[in-house]
Amino acid sequence: MTGGSRAKVIGGVLLAVWLAGCDSVTERAGRGSIPLDGFTAEQIYERGEFEIDRSRPEDAAFYFAEIERLYPYSEWAKRGLIMQAFSYHSARDFENSRAAAQRYIDFYPADEDAAYAQYLLALSYYDQIDDVGRDQGLTFQALQSLRTVIEVYPDSEYASSAVLKFDLAFDHLAGKEMEIGRYYLKGAHYTAAINRFRVVVQDFQTTSHTAEALHRLVEAYLSLGLTQEAQTAGAILGHNFRSTTWYEDSFKLLTGRGLELEAAGDSWLAQIYRQTIRGQWL
Repeated sequence: MTGGSRAKVIGGVLLAVWLAGCDSVTERAGRGSIPLDGFTAEQIYERGEFEIDRSRPEDAAFYFAEIERLYPYSEWAKRGLIMQAFSYHSARDFENSRAAAQRYIDFYPADEDAAYAQYLLALSYYDQIDDVGRDQGLTFQALQSLRTVIEVYPDSEYASSAVLKFDLAFDHLAGKEMEIGRYYLKGAHYTAAINRFRVVVQDFQTTSHTAEALHRLVEAYLSLGLTQEAQTAGAILGHNFRSTTWYEDSFKLLTGRGLELEAAGDSWLAQIYRQTIRGQWL
């Protein structure tokens, strides 16, 4: 047997022992106990995959990162880098996932996995949006990253998922405005409430919150005695959301005061109503 063949056999045996499990030195002393520079990039990559299969993404990320450190210009380093981003994300280490994904995009912008790296980058923000009460800066960053997936990689397998998540993140922003607006409305801070609901109607027209925002505007304007604005908000509801309970509630409020649901005056709502009639809104 030649020296090269003997080295391959020995390396294979070491790898098999390394991957074998619970009685190994690495299991007893933890990852990194055996110097990794004695293994090939492929062997370290296989160890990373092994840790993923064992549902230990943090350990997997460590091994994939070691490939980048020990074999920085190899094909395995490139493969290990995208797997770093995936492993860190699986471990909910979103900051390191973003860093790995961004390095991949910077180093390999034309690679076939660049779209996936951008998608992971977006997910690292998106998956931190648990509810509308969280920091909305994360939502803005998620929207920006998801838009990049949609616009730069429109033919990728991740584009449709990015569109769906973009819409949901957009809805989160509108939901935050609604949450604050309701708080102000409940406290009889009508002008502050109107400002929040106006943002939803003007800037988040395609979200699921628009109909409620219009109804809340009817409530707030009626409370201030601004009947023309309330009527106009009701008219927009009737034109776009007639089948909703929000329209029914506004109809009862307005007609109960002898008011029609019609555009009146020349407020910002009247301008939106005119756009609606011309089919330029929603």
